[in-house]
Amino acid sequence: MSTDELLESSATRMADDRIRAFLTEQGVGTLALPDEDVPYLVPMSFGYDGESALYFAFLLFGSESRKEALSERAGSAAFLVYEARSPHEWRSVSLRGRIEAIDEDDDEDEEGGWADLREAMENAWHPDLFSSAEPMRGVHGYRFRIDEWTGIRQGGPSE
Repeated sequence: MSTDELLESSATRMADDRIRAFLTEQGVGTLALPDEDVPYLVPMSFGYDGESALYFAFLLFGSESRKEALSERAGSAAFLVYEARSPHEWRSVSLRGRIEAIDEDDDEDEEGGWADLREAMENAWHPDLFSSAEPMRGVHGYRFRIDEWTGIRQGGPSE
């Protein structure tokens, strides 16, 4: 293997400012919630506040939601955001933190409440499903407080 091939194929850690930029650019990832033997994984749209929290809006259908039930009893969770442009150019950020419901009765101006969720979700990716739903009907807000993160990348512009 040549030096160029080795350099192209080696992954490097992302600096904190690059992780922040990546989370701001992206809008979808995978939430992992603890569930008995195997984590429950669910793709999620998310918004990032630019500092220390992700926000989710769960669109709920029916009387029971496994995602809602697991989130309510989970003390901690994990979240993965990744982008794969090619086998030689990709980025991923793995986060660990605490997930908590945003109280529907929170004051609109309260820090970490619905106003922050709405602002953070402006850059989130949303499936067509959200556009057909009535605003805030059947929607529960959640905040994911980031305790730690790790970002790695391969290829692309150097840091």
